[in-house]
Amino acid sequence: MPDRGGGPTGPRIRVGRPSRRARTLLMTLGVLAVLAMAFVMFAGFWTDWLWYRSVAYSSVFTTTLWTKIGLFLVFGLLMAIAIGVNVWLAHRLRPPLSAMSLEQQSLDRYRMSIAPYKKWVLLAVTALVGLIAGASASGQWRTWLMYVNGTSFGQKDPQFQLDVSFYAFDLPWYRFMLGFGFAATVLSLIAAALTHYLYGGLRITSPGARATGAATGHLSVLLGIFVSLKAVAYWLDRYGLAVKSSDFKATDNWTGLRYVDANAYLPAKTILFCIAAICAVLFFATLWRRTWQLPVIGFGLMVLSAILIGGLYPAIVQKFQVQPNEQAKEAPFIQKNINATRDAYGIDDAEVDDYEGQATTEDDTKLRAAANTAASYRVMDPNVVSPAFQQLQQRRNYYQFPKTLDVDRYKDKDGKEQDTIIGLRELNIQGLPKRNWINDHFTYTHGYGAIAARGTTTGTNPTGSPDFTESGLPSTGEFGKYEQRIYYGEKTEQYSIVGGPQKELDYEEDGEKTTSYEGDSGVSLSNSFNRAAYAVAFSEPQIMYSGAIGDGSRILYNRTPKERVEAVAPWLTIDGDAYPAVVDGRIKWIVDAYTTTNGYPYASRTTLGDTTADSLTTNQRAVVAQQNQVNYIRNSVKATVDAYDGKVKLYEWDTKDPVLKTWRKAFPGTVEPRGDIPQELMDHLRYPQDLFKVQRELLTRYHVEDPAQFYSGSDAWQVPDDPTNKEPGSVPPYYLSMKMPGQKEQEFSLTTTFTPRGRPNLGAFMAVNADAASKDYGTMRLLRVTSTVKGPGQVQSELNGNDDVAEFVRNLKGTDSDIEYGNLLTVPLEGGFLYIEPVYTRGGNQNYPLLRKVAASYGSKIVFENNLKDALNAVFGVEDDGSTPPPDSDDPPPGETDDPPATGSAALKKAIADAQKAYSDGEKALQEQDWPAYGKAQEALQDALERAAAAQPKAGSEGDKADGAEKPEGDAKPEGDAKPEGDAKPDSSAEQASDQGS
Repeated sequence: MPDRGGGPTGPRIRVGRPSRRARTLLMTLGVLAVLAMAFVMFAGFWTDWLWYRSVAYSSVFTTTLWTKIGLFLVFGLLMAIAIGVNVWLAHRLRPPLSAMSLEQQSLDRYRMSIAPYKKWVLLAVTALVGLIAGASASGQWRTWLMYVNGTSFGQKDPQFQLDVSFYAFDLPWYRFMLGFGFAATVLSLIAAALTHYLYGGLRITSPGARATGAATGHLSVLLGIFVSLKAVAYWLDRYGLAVKSSDFKATDNWTGLRYVDANAYLPAKTILFCIAAICAVLFFATLWRRTWQLPVIGFGLMVLSAILIGGLYPAIVQKFQVQPNEQAKEAPFIQKNINATRDAYGIDDAEVDDYEGQATTEDDTKLRAAANTAASYRVMDPNVVSPAFQQLQQRRNYYQFPKTLDVDRYKDKDGKEQDTIIGLRELNIQGLPKRNWINDHFTYTHGYGAIAARGTTTGTNPTGSPDFTESGLPSTGEFGKYEQRIYYGEKTEQYSIVGGPQKELDYEEDGEKTTSYEGDSGVSLSNSFNRAAYAVAFSEPQIMYSGAIGDGSRILYNRTPKERVEAVAPWLTIDGDAYPAVVDGRIKWIVDAYTTTNGYPYASRTTLGDTTADSLTTNQRAVVAQQNQVNYIRNSVKATVDAYDGKVKLYEWDTKDPVLKTWRKAFPGTVEPRGDIPQELMDHLRYPQDLFKVQRELLTRYHVEDPAQFYSGSDAWQVPDDPTNKEPGSVPPYYLSMKMPGQKEQEFSLTTTFTPRGRPNLGAFMAVNADAASKDYGTMRLLRVTSTVKGPGQVQSELNGNDDVAEFVRNLKGTDSDIEYGNLLTVPLEGGFLYIEPVYTRGGNQNYPLLRKVAASYGSKIVFENNLKDALNAVFGVEDDGSTPPPDSDDPPPGETDDPPATGSAALKKAIADAQKAYSDGEKALQEQDWPAYGKAQEALQDALERAAAAQPKAGSEGDKADGAEKPEGDAKPEGDAKPEGDAKPDSSAEQASDQGS
């Protein structure tokens, strides 16, 4: 019958098939989706390349990239080839099909389903395994670069007489190669066994032989390779004993061989190596014997030997030979550990001297005179006074200072070097008057100015505040003229886009000032491709189309000093505290960087995050490399980051460090020679705190060099808890210009105290020369206290119980104020120890700390006075005779005095009249909210009060004058007069008015 259509026999109707136009559209969308995904992945790579090129460290990017690519390709291919060849070989060695057993019938379905896609399955499996192996190997780029560029240490380990570089650079790479070999062998063995089973070479339930001869030979060779690698592992384990960590009574984190290692484990590893080598030969022999009887016996013998020789025998040696006389047996190995640890941490040259801790003279006049020159007592604690900087110098809510300020050295107008507290007025994005994308990233882009104060004196406006040597907005003072804009800082974590059509707010002072960035930092956004890449990388589409971006626009990111140094030198460990310095007309961030290794034989390990933690690291400053465990560290690089253009420079510091030499070979041209450090920069380099904290932690045990004493722990120390901090934590080290016994001049030093373990009295005092410009830089001196001397905690407890302190605290309660203790400074003085502690008040009418009292302790005496001079006078019971200027005084020494202050009734009347006029002017300015006039009136009032005190007819010594001058500080009336200044209302109101106006 003819086909009529429409029925079951009619023409087919194609339902749901898309038209050609639809198929073209779908294909286009698919291609665009793939391209979009590729661009997203490419954007990260491209922006990284642009950033490295912008900081002139593109060689770091390319070296790292090509090393990773090379390792990825080589080890990915090796793993893929190993798996692929063994699967192919197992398939090729499959037996011919014969009578099908039930087992083979069930497997036949899988063989049939795989047959059409065998090549694709093989390629997919090998590619997947290769990708995983390559990605894992690329993460070993540091290990590879250290291996191929390794530099000799010039020192040999005491056990095997191999250069330390073998353990630091070679052994880690050998272990990686061994691990890779094990992984490739095991995966090949599994893949080959599955293929043999699938194609009948191995049988589990079928009758007859369990494996064909070909399968037996193939798998035996793989097992032989595995056992051969195990033999190599046993041999490397012998050397690994020199860097093995273990628990030991003598010290935590013991590293290196002990008696049982040298006399039991070491011979056991050698025996097991021989057994494993023989066992491997037996597996290879299966190619000819076609039986697993001998290799299985050999393998069983190897396992049994590992249990008996490698486990039981060392336990017997430890139990019956070592424990009965452990101290004598372990003494040679303890000595090796002591020597290696002291060398690896740079504490082998520490000078340890016995120190009585009691005054060598009873002449109080001599002690008082010596106290004047013993140290520049830093009564301004950088860990306390930051709120005062914030209140008095913040100027706008969108500026901020770090919670912990820094201590540096600057020369005053007379050329005399002085300890200085310094902080930068950085941008605080959270304090913007209005938050939006333009304000966050275009308008508010930088901080402005460095603020500095003397560490040894206080200011007068208000009394007890920092004595600023650089202040204001823009900053003016002793630093002279310098670039004050801070585009790169510790608090600057957001990106900014500068230099384009959108103007930036420079600062607000007597009107709004704008600017446009003129530096060459950052990456250009002038072309659309870069804008698109950053829009994707930062997940910010507005970068692509915003009209605020145009010709000249540059994007700044990675803006903290730590981020920048870590990026350009990923092989360095960065100190937790970068600090600023004004150098050659620029603000430079100085960053200390360390080279470390975990492979120094016999040197005990330490976790950097634990040893660098103290009472300040909880919420004030960063901790170096939180979980890094190392047993060798050197401050090998000093880095600088320009606060304006972000330029990074790395300078060689430790010229003998083999780890630095190795990395310089890997990244040539990235580290500049030490001789290129400018002298002006050298004057501000200092000994790093984190290295010092690691060293002091090691010295709690490793100051002892006698093995017997080290084993007993009878002279072990500990770093005391910070007595001035309510939160638990070790006392932080303090920078201080001071003299150690036998020294004629003060040296800028980093100091700390120790107490005997489990006891509160002072056990030792340590100071290191922290002045990089000094020929004695890094000289470490320890004073081991030989008598019972009060420790920091005991001094603080006595101070808290002092009657004068109790009365002072009671008086504060009425004003709703709190007492806040500053750094408890310890200074060796004439055979004893002088403790100095500034005491601040905070609260009530002022929400920032002001120095109100100074406590001092020497011997059994403790005093609590209005200022440092009075405290020193009181603690020694002697008035300063004026022969030596007090450490916190600006008065010139005898013979160079300024004109003496006017005395007599006329001068007194004039001073009182001036004070009354200044007070009236201040009240008038306060009513009119004329804050500059109010500040000048307060200064005039303070000056008049000081002149009135100096003009008293009965004034005696200089100490009497000081008492008179300081009287308003303790008297409530003058403080009440200055209440608006202390309350910060003028500053706050002015700031509020200015912000509203803007």
